[in-house]
Amino acid sequence: MMPRGASQPLLSIVIPAPADVAALEDTLVSVLEKRPAGSEVIVALGCAYDDPWHICDEVTFVQAPIGSSLVACVNVGVASSRADVTHILAAGWRATEGWTEGPLARFDDEDTAAVVPLTVSADDQTRPVAAGIRCRRGGRRVDVVPSRGAPRPDGPTLEAGFWRTEFLRQAGPGFSTACGDSCADADMAVALSRSGRAVVVDDSSHVVAGPERPRKGAFSAGLHAERLFWRSIAGQWLPWALVAHLAEVARHALARAPFGTLPMLAGRLVALMQFGAYLPRYRQLRSLMEASRRKQVMDEMPTIRIDGPHGTAHAPKRRPEPVPLRRSA
Repeated sequence: MMPRGASQPLLSIVIPAPADVAALEDTLVSVLEKRPAGSEVIVALGCAYDDPWHICDEVTFVQAPIGSSLVACVNVGVASSRADVTHILAAGWRATEGWTEGPLARFDDEDTAAVVPLTVSADDQTRPVAAGIRCRRGGRRVDVVPSRGAPRPDGPTLEAGFWRTEFLRQAGPGFSTACGDSCADADMAVALSRSGRAVVVDDSSHVVAGPERPRKGAFSAGLHAERLFWRSIAGQWLPWALVAHLAEVARHALARAPFGTLPMLAGRLVALMQFGAYLPRYRQLRSLMEASRRKQVMDEMPTIRIDGPHGTAHAPKRRPEPVPLRRSA
């Protein structure tokens, strides 16, 4: 079902809804009440929804297979985006007044590929609790907590971020389901880093945090974390990356002790045995790095102006008249 009006929107707001209809409606209400002009709203469903409020004229509903994960719903929504900028806001998260204005202005810079809004607490909307995510060298995804001296994020969280649509399709296409809902955003953050594109935090944009991510089983956690590491290996110095990875595996084992350690390690072993599946991603990241290097070289080349004033050309010199030869006496 498509909303009325065929003109290209300035912004596509994608609301992935894998299962929770009540959470979807909370997000829809907040978005439609504060919807910016020139935007389209796309709901990517992983569950059945019969549109009880009859809003199909205002909202585009696209259906992923029933039971789809959050990542799969996000990808279906992004594929339906018609705007240059796509905003992902997962079901259960809520928009605030004017939350799109600052991020949209950031995309005037062609180097910007993603903008991170501040995540605020549902209990106290004046208190920021997160500002994107980072992917550490050993293959660990961590949330960035806003504070003085906090590191710059590598990318937005999967549930809430603004993206240049072209980049999402170039770097994926879309987010990787291989890394699961828990690490798909970190996997995309690696692509952002290798591409050399800018990630900007916009302090004026606030989104209200939704429910916490459910804790994955130990096997799935190990499987997805190990895949994230090997998919991010391009562009790293391998010896140091392996040392950091071993330290991360040890940390993860302690965090899952005592009952989850063996299943977690089993998940990592399965991911390690799938090593050949990471080669296409390696080539893709190398291609992004090469494109970034070429762009940097082009940007550093001196500019030769051809529209400036030029000096007047001098008249051509005349050859002297030949002197007639005299006959000798």
